[in-house]
Amino acid sequence: MNAVPCPETRILDNLVTGVLVFDSEGRVLYLNQMAEAMLGLSARHVIGQRPEPHICCDGQPLIDLVGSAREGEVIGKRGATLVRADRELITVDCTITHAPEEPPRTIVELQQVDRQLRIRRENQLITQQAATRDLLRGLAHEIKNPLGGLRGAAQLLAAELPEPGLEEYTRIIIEEADRLKSLVDALLGPNRRPEYRPVNIHQVLERVRSLVLAEAGDRELVIERDYDPSIPELIGDADQLIQAVLNIVRNAVQALQGVERPRIRLKTRIARNFTIGAVRHRLVARVEIRDNGPGIPEAIADTLFLPMVTSGSGTGLGLSIAQSLITQHRGLVECSSRPGETVFTLLLPLPGNRNAQEA
Repeated sequence: MNAVPCPETRILDNLVTGVLVFDSEGRVLYLNQMAEAMLGLSARHVIGQRPEPHICCDGQPLIDLVGSAREGEVIGKRGATLVRADRELITVDCTITHAPEEPPRTIVELQQVDRQLRIRRENQLITQQAATRDLLRGLAHEIKNPLGGLRGAAQLLAAELPEPGLEEYTRIIIEEADRLKSLVDALLGPNRRPEYRPVNIHQVLERVRSLVLAEAGDRELVIERDYDPSIPELIGDADQLIQAVLNIVRNAVQALQGVERPRIRLKTRIARNFTIGAVRHRLVARVEIRDNGPGIPEAIADTLFLPMVTSGSGTGLGLSIAQSLITQHRGLVECSSRPGETVFTLLLPLPGNRNAQEA
């Protein structure tokens, strides 16, 4: 069965509202690109079929709501919880309208109301990242200048000491100055400019997966893959993307210590007409890194991407550097967590975003 044959489908595909059209038997005739993204469905697989019963809106199967609308009931839900095809949850305004004209059609409109909240949260992350970067650059300048003088003075003093045994003290000064300089450099993250080239995101993930499994050795660890092979190459620096993903996956491995049957899942999907910060992109690659660890402590949830913030024994720099590297690629790292599940989502714009615009 083909999609609804009308010339307006291209216009509908550019809406930020999800639109589905059902026939009199409850089969999907058409859904636009936003509906695909919101429901986690593929048009070519769902057209001509009835949606799965677990796709629910406030606990009611979508197909039942469509049937109620056909019988004359007015369906309008505000702030409803929608269960997607992959059983993830989003918040939507849902309106279902029945058009009795021949042939009868039922139209479902879905508006993701948490979109503006997400955009606001992303803007806060981007602003936080920029402010942190500026602060660290200023701090590094103020620390490195006196450190250089301190180190140079210690070297000169070592050359003038009358007893060789006293050089131990100047050696300690020099080594500690070098250690502090290394710490400042680590806070700033990679200092080379990205070298942008076409990159296959799945090759990046496979490299990280092999590195982490090698580091795990005999330790029990499962890293599952759920890739969308249709994702085109993005433009980026492969080494920096590997570093960003590796930092996040290593963070997940650390969180899984002591967890029975530790598991990490790498998932890739395409998001269409997606907003990162204040810019809307036609195509975005979504990379999810999901673990079954205990979750992120609430006390650090809002400051997770700041330097030196950690709930374990690490330096607290990995996530901050990962966010910085992804930001350089015009993307963003998001995190959601609850006991038993933590998900880091990397959002990376794909080529062909000529219509990228301010949201």
